[in-house]
Amino acid sequence: MRVLRYAFDEALISLWRGRRSGVLSTVTMALALFVLGAFLILTSNFERLGAEWSRAAELSVYLNDDASGEERTSVERLIASGPLVAGFEFVSKADALNRFKATFADLATTVDTLDNPLPASYEVKLTPESRNSPALDALATTLRATAGVADVRYDREWLDRLLSAIAMVRTAGVVLGVILGVAAALTVANVVRLALVARRDEIEIMQLVGAPTAFVRGPFVVEGVLQGGFGALLALALLAAAYLASRQAYLAPLATAVNLSSVRFLSAGACLALVAGGMGVGCLGGVLASRRV
Repeated sequence: MRVLRYAFDEALISLWRGRRSGVLSTVTMALALFVLGAFLILTSNFERLGAEWSRAAELSVYLNDDASGEERTSVERLIASGPLVAGFEFVSKADALNRFKATFADLATTVDTLDNPLPASYEVKLTPESRNSPALDALATTLRATAGVADVRYDREWLDRLLSAIAMVRTAGVVLGVILGVAAALTVANVVRLALVARRDEIEIMQLVGAPTAFVRGPFVVEGVLQGGFGALLALALLAAAYLASRQAYLAPLATAVNLSSVRFLSAGACLALVAGGMGVGCLGGVLASRRV
């Protein structure tokens, strides 16, 4: 405990003495963690979007305009025959047109001048366990080959594309975060090394009198940890400010447009992990700078 208190006090004094270079390393750390935090916000909300779309995924069976009653009965029998379907609803051409007018009110008058181009369809709600079932592909293939069916669409195609995009964004964020983290660690190491050079005489005296290594290196490691922690807190403050400034004007409309309940900020656990990561990177910089002392 005495070693830790000594190291902390000396680190604060060193940071104050070299506050200009310390600000540089702190800002560098903050920028690195800001970019990483932005990617974390993006990927976490993408994952929520994928989960919400997955829960709301439907199978849409579009009918030919001349589909007979017997053909419709055959389609309904196929839909209701397996354990994949939680329920289904028939949407007539008139109902489809009314939904289109309600969704796209600006185009309602234009559609009224045309014959109804929208097909009748069945909207099939799926059970949660059927999302990735091979039997669902078999059902869609069977329905496509059924008389009276014009087309079958399943939202999983869009879900697969979304999941691929999430994976790409996550990979890009990790790679960029590692690059910026290394740059931040090197910046911290250089700043701590400057403090080490400024105290070289004091360090030599401590070594001559037999001071433990923890007393000699400890302040520099703690200085790196503090720079990383301050940088992480600054990054979180910038992320929160950007989030609050853009939430009403941009993020809320965006969430509505893509059928996402809301765009959320980082969780408390993610914020703590970001701070811990910044302190870890700063600690690495401090260790690198003081390893030859």
